[in-house]
Amino acid sequence: MRTTCYLSHGSPMLPLEDSSAREFAKQFPSLHLAERPMAIIPISARGDAPGQWGHKLKAIIANLAHRDTSDPVVNGVNKNSLMNTFSGFSQQHYQRHAVDQTFDSATPVQASHKDMQEETAETEAHNGSGASKRFDFLVIGSGVAGLRYALAVAKFGTVAIVTKSEPQESNTMYAQGGVSAVLDPADSVESHIRDTIVAGAFLCDEETVEVVCREGPERVRELIAWGALFDQSEDGQLHLAREGGHSHHRIVHAADMTGREIERALLTAVQTDPNISMFEHHVAVDLLTLQDGPTVVCYGVDTLDTKKQKVVRFIGGVTMLASGGAGHVYPTTTNPLVATGDGVALAQRAHAVVSNMEFVQFHPTALADEGLPIKPEKRENAFLITEAMRGAGGILYNQSMERFMPLYDSRGELAPRDMVARSIDDQLKKRKEKFVYLDISHKPRDEILAHFPNIAAECLKYGLDITKEPIPVVPAAHYMCGGVQTGLLGETSIQGLFAAGEVTCTGLHGANRLASNSLLEALVFAERAVEPSVAYAFKKGSEQADIEKVEKECLRPVVAMDLNKDELKEVLRFTAVQRKRLQQIMWDYVGIVRSTERLKVAQRELTELEAEWEEHLLRNGWKPRMVSPEVCEMQNLISVSNLVVSSALVRQESRGLHYTTDFPMLVESARLPTILFPSSSMTTWSSKLVRRTEVETR
Repeated sequence: MRTTCYLSHGSPMLPLEDSSAREFAKQFPSLHLAERPMAIIPISARGDAPGQWGHKLKAIIANLAHRDTSDPVVNGVNKNSLMNTFSGFSQQHYQRHAVDQTFDSATPVQASHKDMQEETAETEAHNGSGASKRFDFLVIGSGVAGLRYALAVAKFGTVAIVTKSEPQESNTMYAQGGVSAVLDPADSVESHIRDTIVAGAFLCDEETVEVVCREGPERVRELIAWGALFDQSEDGQLHLAREGGHSHHRIVHAADMTGREIERALLTAVQTDPNISMFEHHVAVDLLTLQDGPTVVCYGVDTLDTKKQKVVRFIGGVTMLASGGAGHVYPTTTNPLVATGDGVALAQRAHAVVSNMEFVQFHPTALADEGLPIKPEKRENAFLITEAMRGAGGILYNQSMERFMPLYDSRGELAPRDMVARSIDDQLKKRKEKFVYLDISHKPRDEILAHFPNIAAECLKYGLDITKEPIPVVPAAHYMCGGVQTGLLGETSIQGLFAAGEVTCTGLHGANRLASNSLLEALVFAERAVEPSVAYAFKKGSEQADIEKVEKECLRPVVAMDLNKDELKEVLRFTAVQRKRLQQIMWDYVGIVRSTERLKVAQRELTELEAEWEEHLLRNGWKPRMVSPEVCEMQNLISVSNLVVSSALVRQESRGLHYTTDFPMLVESARLPTILFPSSSMTTWSSKLVRRTEVETR
């Protein structure tokens, strides 16, 4: 069997030299290398079982991400050392995370919570330039993935949860539908696997899909044990709903506020755990990484405490990236304001491997404010109308009250989200209308109010009774299927850095996420990352010599205190303007339906936007190491937008969420994940780690 793979560097695009390709082919004769000058590494599934990415090859390629790409050979590595690295790397990579010790859950890996607090006080007193806090485990993000992970690793050591706003302000909080899991005897794991792969346009990693679907029921039972209260049927069993793309009723839910209930239960458990410390209003600025031979190692994260306006450095044995999605790349999104792609951007700047960024899911049914009797004031995020409403019998109509979904898909309203969103988009463009209708009013009133109380209350605030009238809806950016690439244990290509939740690309979703699989994925991988995390922290942790090197080489960000009031005001004003401009570029040119020409326009405009923004900031006294929440978010939005566009330009087919008019057909030979290498050829300060500039140029 032969596996096709294409190698090249990162963004900006640099072709792999022929000599390197030949050397790679000598080492792995079963691989066929094709010349393709792009910033993408698709890995064919044809050399393995159908739908698998080939984990050995993934491990090999992940290791390349640690290399300096300034040398045109292969990320700066000569051919001999490259081949030595390849031979046996896969085995070493996974052995590194194997748990071969027995742990006493009552014994922390390092210091006790009290000792840690005393050490923190000493560190803060010693470093006049800013505070450093040490924990055994660092968690960036307070959604379901971060909280679930924190509760598990707290049995072994001290945990810091760093969150950029209030703890509950995450995508989890706004998830309405539920958690998909096979809990009905009439259902089967095999059926859940099949539904996931079909919805994912056959781009899913089948091993990942099977792991998640098989482990899902146990993760739901854990939530119940932690105090989550889900809806029950009259017989006392869990009430299981059905959503688009699912062949069975398997959605565990709490009315239409499931995410809120899960967040409540997990936060309650976290708040009573003495080993967990929550740091609210701390914006993650950059990961703390050092090069250790061929490997990049993560030691923690620099943050900005937005309440006290000071930089706080967190040092940890293990860092878990669970920062959520990037919905605010677009002007209309169901995501809260915190969802600005921070995790993906942080990981990319630290040289992590990123995958499948072209697959942005637009939820078909967000509440269209223009169609409400009473117009609400401008929202920061769109109000979601859950998938479960269509699963419960909701029907989509255009404004002439003509049902249209059967014209596009035989599954009608129960088609996967990508198909429903494109169908609505087509209706809106053809009819030159702003919204369509979702009608559930034909169902009994009591049933509607019991299953959708939150939606009913929200609509009634603006004069709409959903038990009598249809709901105006429109697609909105909802979920990133791509992200930081991880293995089956949540490990990334950076040593000491794990990831879980929407920030990742595990291979579960493929080209389109099946409804209610997101909370499930977060729960499963938050659990799977626990043992390798503890093993890593127990084996290595943050050694004093490494910490001293981090403190020396990783320059701290600087709060923008040197700017006068007018300069800072102008920086923030212009940043807000450019942010809106970026969002409009993404919606106009990188939306539900794309084309090569429009993607290239987006690429040019994003480049111009970034240059203009940076020039304006520097002209107003801004320094590259300065930080503010607004500037950090803008940097991250630019990074994620460029990743989406670059990935979309390379995929010359239409698959799942990526639909392009230039290549409208699905191409079997292109059934490959899109993997982006990091690159050191970044020319702007907003796209790279600037905190090491002074050290590197000495």
